[in-house]
Amino acid sequence: MTNQEIIDLIHREVKPALGCTEPIAVALAVAKAAEIISENCSCYSQWRLKADFRLDISVSGNILKNGMGVGIPGTGMVGLPVAAALGAVCGDSSRGLEVLSGLTPEAVERAKRLVAEGKVHISVAETAHLLYVKATVSVAEGAVASAEVDPHAYAVIEDDHDRIVETSFADRILMSSESAAAVAEHADSEYDLTVRAIYDFACSAPLEDIAFILEDRTLNLALAREGLRGDYGLRVGKAIRENQQEVFGDDFLSFAMGMTAAASDARMAGCTLPAMSNSGSGNQGITVSMPVIAFALKYGIDDARLSRALILSNLVAIHIKHYLGKLSALCGCVVASTGSACGIVYLQGGNFNQVCAAIKNMAGNITGMVCDGAKVGCAMKVASGVSSAVQSAVLALRNTCIPSTDGIVEDDVEKTIRNIGAIGSAGMKTTDRMILDIMLCK
Repeated sequence: MTNQEIIDLIHREVKPALGCTEPIAVALAVAKAAEIISENCSCYSQWRLKADFRLDISVSGNILKNGMGVGIPGTGMVGLPVAAALGAVCGDSSRGLEVLSGLTPEAVERAKRLVAEGKVHISVAETAHLLYVKATVSVAEGAVASAEVDPHAYAVIEDDHDRIVETSFADRILMSSESAAAVAEHADSEYDLTVRAIYDFACSAPLEDIAFILEDRTLNLALAREGLRGDYGLRVGKAIRENQQEVFGDDFLSFAMGMTAAASDARMAGCTLPAMSNSGSGNQGITVSMPVIAFALKYGIDDARLSRALILSNLVAIHIKHYLGKLSALCGCVVASTGSACGIVYLQGGNFNQVCAAIKNMAGNITGMVCDGAKVGCAMKVASGVSSAVQSAVLALRNTCIPSTDGIVEDDVEKTIRNIGAIGSAGMKTTDRMILDIMLCK
């Protein structure tokens, strides 16, 4: 891949996201369907706040799993129904993963009423796509200016949280395109990114070409500080930072764990600040960057080196995700904290072989941590991932690496990464179904 292709890849996979991206994908699909009704019915600008909606949302099991228990920004509520309702009354699909950034108290109250009135219906789709949303929006007669009886529209998202692949109005297909999976299948033969190429790019790319990655620090550090100020979720980050004398100390490990967990605390409890996501996940974006940012804060690292470390950490996570897929039974913090381990190695002067050692150490340590949905408890998993990342980096810098005789680790770091992907995507399918069954039967 050329330098420009790598930069384009980062821009596609590292972007701001307001709220957990699974319910946000639902809100995005609903918003697009509502906008289609507006575009085809010459609607007045405020009709969406007043219309008598019916929302029928069909989602893949993984979307349901990650949307059941997570806070929706600005609402004090959890779950897909309120996210869908917000998408209908105020969502702006042009904002992508920040579709709900225009929230108003009036919109929140209207969305809550739609949920309370039973106007939002969620079902599980029969689909092979792990990431799938079909949102159908219908409005009652007279709710839309110049509209026929019962205007309705739908939008479908597949494979990427913000990839709309089909839209329809009044049973007429408006747009249909290939899913991300189909596109990726065609592109796989051309995918030649490696850890070696990532490391070389991070070390040598002109700083003016990669300085944009510092927005990672702007967004995720703001979330971390908000998590420490407020009482979000389980307050994991706060507990770590406030128990320095008794338990955790004031070392880098405790600082990194506390700051990263605090950002996750805030995000998963419905904070209205956006995260810089990675591979479609805000928590992964937080975990891949905050330990690296914490190191830079703790030891006064300049922006040039921090930029390169963040490029390295983000790209390693994107690379592993290429083989794993956007959603799986494997917790995303495994992938993200592997990226941050590499960034920490770089900031301490580590070389390419030590970066590879950090990846292998992570593969032999926390691969297998399951994803049981997005929720406030994710902050504890994030803290565990950061702890493993720091351990793996410290060992790698001492040239200590889990050998290829151990488990899924191989001498070739690329084979090790493929093993992680195979376990999470194919090997844990039954685990994924069992987790969802347990969650639905509680």
